[in-house]
Amino acid sequence: MKSKLVILSLMLAGIATVATAQTKSRYYAESAKDNYFVSVGVGGQKIVNPNASDNPVTPAFNISVGKLINPVWGVRGMVSGFNQKLYTDYKVNDPSFTAQEMKQNVVTLRAEGLFNLSSAFAGYNPDRKFEAYAFMGPALQLAKAEIGEDDGMKALISGSLGLGAAYNINSNWALNLEVRGEVAESAFGDCSETVANGLVGATVGATYYFGGKKFVKVTNEALLAAANGDIKKYKELLAAEQTSHAATKEELAKEKAKAPVEVVKEVEVAYAGPRAIFFTIGSAKIDAKGMVNINLAADIMKANPDVKYVVNGYADKATGSAKTNQKISDKRAEAVYNALIKAGVSESQIEWKGLGGQANMYDNSRALTRVVVIEKAN
Repeated sequence: MKSKLVILSLMLAGIATVATAQTKSRYYAESAKDNYFVSVGVGGQKIVNPNASDNPVTPAFNISVGKLINPVWGVRGMVSGFNQKLYTDYKVNDPSFTAQEMKQNVVTLRAEGLFNLSSAFAGYNPDRKFEAYAFMGPALQLAKAEIGEDDGMKALISGSLGLGAAYNINSNWALNLEVRGEVAESAFGDCSETVANGLVGATVGATYYFGGKKFVKVTNEALLAAANGDIKKYKELLAAEQTSHAATKEELAKEKAKAPVEVVKEVEVAYAGPRAIFFTIGSAKIDAKGMVNINLAADIMKANPDVKYVVNGYADKATGSAKTNQKISDKRAEAVYNALIKAGVSESQIEWKGLGGQANMYDNSRALTRVVVIEKAN
């Protein structure tokens, strides 16, 4: 029971540390297929136990596969091993027990979160040679101890955390040094005074990033350019409408001069031109700028209830699968549709549909393809 509390405390402390860490990441991965890696490492490890201070160092190895979510955060799964030794003269209820070396063969399955300290506190730099990072996570040890009668296979819960340093040779390869501290349930039975063992170890190895690290800087320049383009387009449409309106008034004045005509009322009809609402990658949430366009369109729609409109949703074809892009384009279109209904537009006046992933609809930019367009139905 004590060992479980120690392991749980270690894991909770690590989780609290990660939860309180803050970073303003300015980069993201455009494709879910980017930034996968595989690592190997070799080194040594030593059991820490109150019954022995001269436990031998035993070899250790690990193989891991993981992914960088962004320049700060990553995850990996690891397999490590392969034996541990405890030199002790302690045995429960046996004061005549002589000092012996106990050995257990171990395979450990780990799930770990990675936190890049260099990118978090100094900003991401793709040309940085040296990086420091931290890691932590739970694990499952499959251990078999050679201690006489108590030598069966055991599944033991453990938790660990540590620090690493990386030297980036290029965008694909890096050399790594990692030191780790671990607490695990003991497999040595009554030959250990405690029910948990500590473990310290260090490994050196290499990491290969498939296709290299690929991160894109997040900026508002593309969205600003799109917004300016929309304003220019709307000004041109307004100018055309005003010119047409002036010509109509001039013709009406000529007709009135030819013959007396009773004019009851001059009606001006305005129709909402195309409007674009942009979204961030993977999101269907409408921001404040998008709501401005939605409310402007809603006012004109309500003033012209006989005009039908369509809400078309799009996604970036280069990011995610066709199924994922269809789903996010549906969500974006439906979100804008619901916002128009909430603003008072009749359901019979508008319809929505998702058109899936599209390839760089505006200005050859992926970001501008994550969009919903409101326009008159044909």
